[in-house]
Amino acid sequence: MLGNRRCPKIPLPKQWPSRVRSGVLHAISLAHFSLTYTRSWAANSFNARLRLKQENDRLRQELALLKEEMRIKDARMLRIPAQSRPHYPPIERLAILELRAARGWSLPRTARHLLVTTATVCSWMGRLDEEGPRAIVRIRQPVN
Repeated sequence: MLGNRRCPKIPLPKQWPSRVRSGVLHAISLAHFSLTYTRSWAANSFNARLRLKQENDRLRQELALLKEEMRIKDARMLRIPAQSRPHYPPIERLAILELRAARGWSLPRTARHLLVTTATVCSWMGRLDEEGPRAIVRIRQPVN
């Protein structure tokens, strides 16, 4: 469970043969193919409204797929105790704080979304002005 929403658990019945499970995956692949074909037709249309609708549909599907991808990754990380999870490197810590500022998230919401503790985010915020190689939060070094 992430936040206040519950992840639905709809397992396939155990007695289903592997062919049925494989069939579900094939049906999803065929649906993807038909959507791709239809969208390609709409993307090349002379009608601007049709092109915008196609782009809107594509972006909504991409958003739904990204949310599902994140749900799967978050579920995996939540099975690992917080102390045993990999730590964010200093550059990613700054990226998290930048994301927090851009989204207007509170400390607890930032922690919940990125699977860290509120105290961790608070610590990063308090140590923003540290300099040198031991700084907990760092900007990316320019290439040249």
